[in-house]
Amino acid sequence: MSQAPETGRGPVVTPVRVVIALCLVAPFVAMLWVGSYAKADPVVIGIPFFYWYQMLWVVVSTVLTMIAYKLWQRDQRARSTSKGGAAR
Repeated sequence: MSQAPETGRGPVVTPVRVVIALCLVAPFVAMLWVGSYAKADPVVIGIPFFYWYQMLWVVVSTVLTMIAYKLWQRDQRARSTSKGGAAR
């Protein structure tokens, strides 16, 4: 073991990555907090709140995941561009 330890830093926390994390965590928190939606009223088109709230989160989760993915792609492109520019 004559190799020197790596001096690289760990993961970098940026505001974009915080937004990505919030986009991905929000649906879990909303669905795990059962007390907030464990009721029948208000009824929409004959569907009790409990059911339409969960169906709404399917759509919201999809949108939030798509936003997180697009932000992640943008962040990765920016990081690869900045690494490429620094090496030259």
